[in-house]
Amino acid sequence: MSQLEFFDIPSPCVGVCESNNRGYCKGCLRSRDERLYWLQLSPTQKRDVIRLCQQRRQRILKARADALAQEQQAGLESGQGTLF
Repeated sequence: MSQLEFFDIPSPCVGVCESNNRGYCKGCLRSRDERLYWLQLSPTQKRDVIRLCQQRRQRILKARADALAQEQQAGLESGQGTLF
């Protein structure tokens, strides 16, 4: 048993409780069910939810970076840079 298993796993809530277009919280990236049933989840299930939230955040950050790179590339190809 690892040391972390002795302590309760806190909610990943950051106080930004608003859903995005896919139904995930914009703050912690939990689904509606993950938020609703957090207190009833086992420690293993909570760790799984936190891992999923981290994966979701990484996908969002990668998608933003890819979109920005695409936008910059399109600006370079048109011969016009952006003003901002």
